[in-house]
Amino acid sequence: MTTTPVTRRVTAADIARSVGVSRATVGYVLNDTPGQTISTATRERVLETARALGYRPHAAAQALASGRSRLVLLVLPDWPQDYSVRRSIEEAALVLDEAGYTLVTWTPHATGRTRPLWQLLDPDVVFGFVPFPTADVQAMRAHGIRAIVPDPDETATSPDAAEQAGTHGPVLQVRHLYDLGHRRIALASTSDPRLGDLARLRGEVAQRTASAQGMECLAAVAVDAPGVDLSAQVRDWIADGVTGVVAYNDDIAAMVAGAAISTGVVVPDLLSIVGHDDSPLAALFLPALSSIRLDGTGLGRLIADQVLAKIEGRPPLTDAGAALETVVARGSTRRVI
Repeated sequence: MTTTPVTRRVTAADIARSVGVSRATVGYVLNDTPGQTISTATRERVLETARALGYRPHAAAQALASGRSRLVLLVLPDWPQDYSVRRSIEEAALVLDEAGYTLVTWTPHATGRTRPLWQLLDPDVVFGFVPFPTADVQAMRAHGIRAIVPDPDETATSPDAAEQAGTHGPVLQVRHLYDLGHRRIALASTSDPRLGDLARLRGEVAQRTASAQGMECLAAVAVDAPGVDLSAQVRDWIADGVTGVVAYNDDIAAMVAGAAISTGVVVPDLLSIVGHDDSPLAALFLPALSSIRLDGTGLGRLIADQVLAKIEGRPPLTDAGAALETVVARGSTRRVI
């Protein structure tokens, strides 16, 4: 038996010639095909030769034969990716790898002209952080992709589908201020066009939560927009009786706190501010910012479970959303005196 390595890609035919058996026999052994009467000695010789020649299965051929690519495509919104989201992606990739799947991420851009990545990869599952637009769902199904998460058929009939897509944080922000005695609050948002839909959604959730608690919530202001005099805005809030601010994220919270301090408004004595994402900035800022912490590892495991549940045809884990987000109370919020 010769085991001279070849420079091109090693094929099943190369192994068959080296062992002196048919190509079909090699295929049966490498694919562990059941119902074949192949001796243990021949099987071991095929496997040993495959290892010696450096044989690697051809991914495309395997996918064609099995009907599966063992690829999962995670479609990311065109948002700045903070560290908690990156951690969740890493955890999801690890869990899926242990299950034999490769996670591939893709961020479509509104101005992009490239083909959708699902057309090039033929993934087993396409996963999105938010429900896919109807046009994208139709395009995926036309391409033959049936496993889509969130399930379009379920989200289309659920009025709360959008709110379930990671907007529990504003609920916690508003309730945190309510528990501290605040009854008139303001929303500090962002002007980043990439975050427009998410910012609007978070604002709507905060407004509904405040209304349900009997609080007054002023309309959102994009405090980082060009030309906005944030110090003047803070003074207007104080004059209007606002005692608490719900910020889109920790960067926005820091901007509001900085403007308040420079204006002579003491934080949190005269104005409490709660951010979102619990970024490193939140703990380093003075006063340290109260914020919403996202369990990135837990979210990654949840993503992986939803993907595997779709593949395996089982229900995903329940208790999905709220348990992943918690309030981290720090020096920027206090009880109304």
